[in-house]
Amino acid sequence: MSPSIRVTFQPENKTVLAESGESLLDVAGVAGIYINSLCGGQGVCGKCRLKVVKGVVDFNSKGVGFLDRKEVDAGYVLACQATLRDEDVEVWIPPESRQEEEQILMVDHIVQYTAPERMEKEPSSLPIPYYNPLCSKIFLQLPEPSLQDNLSDLERIYRELHRKFPDVKWEADFSCLKNLARLLRDNQWCVTALTHMLDPHCYHVRALEPGDTSGRSYGVAIDVGTTTIVTQLIDHKTGQIRAVEASHNQQARYGEDVISRMVFACGRGGMDPLKNAVVTTINSLVNSLVAAAGINHQDIISFVAAGNTTMTHLLLGLEPCTIRLEPYIPTATRFPWARAADVGLIGHPEATLHCMPCVSSYVGGDITAGVLACGMNDKPELSALIDIGTNGEIVIGNNEWLVCCSASAGPAFEGGGTKCGMRATRGAIQKVRIQGPQVTYETVGGGKAKGICGSGLIDLMAELVAEDIIDQSGKFIRLDHPQVQVVDGVPEFVVAHPHESETGHPVVINQDDIGNLMKSKAAVLAAMKILLENLGLTFRDLERIYVAGGFGAHLDIEKSIRIGLLPDVPLERVQFIGNSSVAGARQCLLSTHAFRKAGAIARQMTYFELSVHPGFMSEFIAALFLPHTDMELFPSVKTYLAQRRARAGR
Repeated sequence: MSPSIRVTFQPENKTVLAESGESLLDVAGVAGIYINSLCGGQGVCGKCRLKVVKGVVDFNSKGVGFLDRKEVDAGYVLACQATLRDEDVEVWIPPESRQEEEQILMVDHIVQYTAPERMEKEPSSLPIPYYNPLCSKIFLQLPEPSLQDNLSDLERIYRELHRKFPDVKWEADFSCLKNLARLLRDNQWCVTALTHMLDPHCYHVRALEPGDTSGRSYGVAIDVGTTTIVTQLIDHKTGQIRAVEASHNQQARYGEDVISRMVFACGRGGMDPLKNAVVTTINSLVNSLVAAAGINHQDIISFVAAGNTTMTHLLLGLEPCTIRLEPYIPTATRFPWARAADVGLIGHPEATLHCMPCVSSYVGGDITAGVLACGMNDKPELSALIDIGTNGEIVIGNNEWLVCCSASAGPAFEGGGTKCGMRATRGAIQKVRIQGPQVTYETVGGGKAKGICGSGLIDLMAELVAEDIIDQSGKFIRLDHPQVQVVDGVPEFVVAHPHESETGHPVVINQDDIGNLMKSKAAVLAAMKILLENLGLTFRDLERIYVAGGFGAHLDIEKSIRIGLLPDVPLERVQFIGNSSVAGARQCLLSTHAFRKAGAIARQMTYFELSVHPGFMSEFIAALFLPHTDMELFPSVKTYLAQRRARAGR
């Protein structure tokens, strides 16, 4: 039976056909309208609020708890819990439920890759010193055969390749033999070999093209993030970035975090929607890269993708179900290269896809790429790499050893679990300053406030403690402050009043929000402390802290230390490295040595499973304080708070 119910979404004024029993969230996804849904349609986050303005839908009582009586009477429902009847409907998506483009970090700062003292001989014909791309195009001008020079066509190709690369064995894929005789003779014995150079002992010819196409050789480095996907188009000849494109990961409609997506993939939804969503997102970005650089899809001969373990499984179409079940075993952590077309990526028919190696179920290829990019594995100094998202991945070590773990930070710093939390999209409060009764803030895009993103929440918590509006346990203690109000018995601090906000509702942080944020920051700090203590080290031993990812790029370091998200170290020791995931992928795209090095890094990392670590819970509880129950760990914060209170006469 064909769909016959008309569903109109406002303010987009977009109408689509649907069937009785479909949820509004699913129908919106089909329409290409993305609605916030942190839980992937499980009805447990309350972020997909819509208002039914015409018609009637069935609303599951499971979602009623997220709406107050006035909202229910006004026609509000949760999109994931509202299903269609046999009648047309029109719904309005309020600003706080719309999934808008966020600030996506496309910049990275990597340590320049140089050749190690001892490595395999690099082909002298490659234009980039010490680089040997995973895939290359090599122009061959072959001598015509004669009675005296009667080698077969394939052997003639091998001979020419050996002249250019005397120390490497060559093999051609069987597909290269088809029409080879005609290809060579129709093109005056001038062809270009598309080669795969991962194996240092045996390079492979993947395809042969007529004439000289060696100048049209490109690769795509991909950061396959849970929230966003970033792509860079790399010129193999120069090693330069020709174009950069990024967008929201279309998988978000099935859940904002990897757990929600695993539940979807292993339950009612199956694998295909998730795989198709990420492949569609990447291909859309590739189309933009090709248009921006003025090249053809055929010119892209390699892809390197870096993502967490779950995202890598979903890209490759591998079941992620066992990742979230004890003992947390993925299908693979090192992935054989694949033909990109077999995965669904658009490029040269024989383009390859390599995925960065993972460490465990919850420390993935994006972290391996980050370690490679910042170069901490090559330095004697003790360093830490922190990537904070829904999970907080942490690596500590140097050129002799590496240990890592993943702390379940929860969605608080990414907009979930807080009343007015949101991602860093237009209207998100990202910086806050409180001085006495005065509150000033900055929003993403400079417009009216719509909510608070992670960096704004950290600023706000640090300011609330410094002004003694909350105590160091996170409890409100100055209920007489003009910005503090009590709603249904719960204290909250008003950052933006209704007339200042885009939604017409106040933007606030309440007691429950603060509790969730403290749990998130405590998990990250406790994880780092556990790793260090197991090595007989302390925070003071850290000579460098690398902060990676989009969230880290907008952090105020000093305020992050003041709430105990980062350890109390001199500010100059903390370095933002941007999108280290795509940076590491780019390095591997341009260097077979770097890709093999990434594999060695992944194998070198010792993984700590914190969920069964006997000391983690004690450290977690100790960190449920601003900044910590042991103030001797945060001497600079202790001094700062005393000075600020003295200036204010408190």
